[in-house]
Amino acid sequence: QVQLVESGGGSVQAGGSLKLACAASGATGAVNCMGWFRQIPGKGRQGVAAIFTGGGRTFYADSVKGRFTISQDNAKNTAYLQLNSLKPEDTAMYYCAATYSSGGYCYLYLDYQFWGQGTQVTVSS
Repeated sequence: QVQLVESGGGSVQAGGSLKLACAASGATGAVNCMGWFRQIPGKGRQGVAAIFTGGGRTFYADSVKGRFTISQDNAKNTAYLQLNSLKPEDTAMYYCAATYSSGGYCYLYLDYQFWGQGTQVTVSS
């Protein structure tokens, strides 16, 4: 089992920034993809960004390219999501997730097995 704990959410005005963190513990050697997803009440879950922890290859949803950046600190087993130029439509619960990909391609449509509890991001206009 892999445990994931998110932190860093909060409330900001449009145009502001936040940095989310996801600390992994447990059987971290069993996963090599860490991703961020978000969910708005009444809407489906959306993949935001993911990173291949074995080499740093990154994947982004079109809606966040150029604004969000995913990164990692393998020594701390932590993934980060830097959110810049935030918009009200970015308001959501953000979840960290992890899985294993044999090819190291951490596509957001993969079945991510392990999930954190989420951290709320609220952007006001």
